[in-house]
Amino acid sequence: MNIQSLKALHSYLWTLPKSKDEARAEILLYGSQPLLASMDDKVLEQIANVAALPGLVGAAMTMPDAHWGYGFPIGGVAAFDAGQGGIISAGGVGFDISCGIRCLRSNLKLADAVPQLQRLADRLFATIPAGVGEEGNIHLNPQQLDQVLTGGAQWAVKQGYGNPADLEFIEENGQVGGAVPDNVSELAKKRQRGEMGTLGSGNHYLEVQVVEKIYDQPVAQAFGLQEGQLVISIHCGSRGLGHQIGTDYLVMLAKAANRLGIRLPDRELACAPIKSPEGQRYLGAMNAAINCALANRQILTHLTRETFTEVFPQATLETLFDVSHNTCKEETHEVGSQPRLLHVHRKGATRAFGPGHPRLPQRYRDAGQPVIIGGSMGTGSYILAGTRSNPAFASCSHGAGRAMSRNQALKQWQGKALIQELLQQGILIRTRSMRGAAEEAPGAYKDVDVVAEVTEQAGLARRVAFLRPKVCIKG
Repeated sequence: MNIQSLKALHSYLWTLPKSKDEARAEILLYGSQPLLASMDDKVLEQIANVAALPGLVGAAMTMPDAHWGYGFPIGGVAAFDAGQGGIISAGGVGFDISCGIRCLRSNLKLADAVPQLQRLADRLFATIPAGVGEEGNIHLNPQQLDQVLTGGAQWAVKQGYGNPADLEFIEENGQVGGAVPDNVSELAKKRQRGEMGTLGSGNHYLEVQVVEKIYDQPVAQAFGLQEGQLVISIHCGSRGLGHQIGTDYLVMLAKAANRLGIRLPDRELACAPIKSPEGQRYLGAMNAAINCALANRQILTHLTRETFTEVFPQATLETLFDVSHNTCKEETHEVGSQPRLLHVHRKGATRAFGPGHPRLPQRYRDAGQPVIIGGSMGTGSYILAGTRSNPAFASCSHGAGRAMSRNQALKQWQGKALIQELLQQGILIRTRSMRGAAEEAPGAYKDVDVVAEVTEQAGLARRVAFLRPKVCIKG
């Protein structure tokens, strides 16, 4: 990105000044100068397009891990007021609706688990369905799938996948309201009927990690974390259903924008007013996909627990937190010292409520919301806590963020060699695709240490613990 076009507001916040004839809102980019310089120019172009959409409240923003995406940049955040003609955009949510991370804490120490890690990796790989189009052992009829789309993780728990204690530590207690299964196409539903409880491919993973460093001891204690402890992160979303909803509604929303005379700076930003029939239809379908993703991660949690107790009979795995990072959520935020009901798009960004927020579990009320910044399979991840004074509609980074495209990564790495290299570092990789492993090479991502540090310095969230990968299951 051309830093010369930006104006620094402080060391970790930048803006793109407007020309006299530009009709757009403010643009804010969170990040250090080196991080912003490493981003593609397309990020700036895309967030400038977002800033021109109707009904935007405040600024169009990017997080420190931002990179080029479809419509919105990944790492893009924007809030809209339905009462002032605010829009909803499928490109501002993403195709992998409610892609997110479920983090589990265990009662196991790495030192005790090391002799069985190879066996654990093999059993997880055999148990967790992963890969492009991979199906699991759960096959739902149309009525059952509709129940998933309205019930979310709560449906999964009622079916025996996990336990009610999990629900307290999931966004919206595992079930988002406003889901309308009838707004989801038959093709989308057909794609999902065999994919519940599956991981998918690309950057999705299940990782066994060790807490290597604690940054904030009191908050770590509230989160139930200590050095040497094993935790598990499950990163996936709404699978084929969410992708198909994105495809279906891009067409519908583009037609709505044309019908209503909304000028789109980019056709990938196809949108409609939130209160329009099309906007309401997309909201109903998107919320159904969120519930699908929450149920999916709940089932995967259950499968993970079964596998752990098979290898470690004494193991207990508790849900630390489950948070999505491809959604549009209706939330109340203060704007100019006044509370306003907004629809906050987070595309590759995580909600990060601060201490005292009434929607946090009581256990975390004083500490703030757990936030997971996922890194690459060869580096590590971070657990952070939301801050009370978050300036970005309670949003922060969701991962390291890609530094190069998948095609570029394939030119630099080979899957088998990469897996062997990681093995020498004590990281066990299990994957069905050597090409996929090469595409997800650690070097293809930004430095997660830098992203987490800058996220803290920008006031978006504060670091609590660093997690080092030990086992990674990928599609």
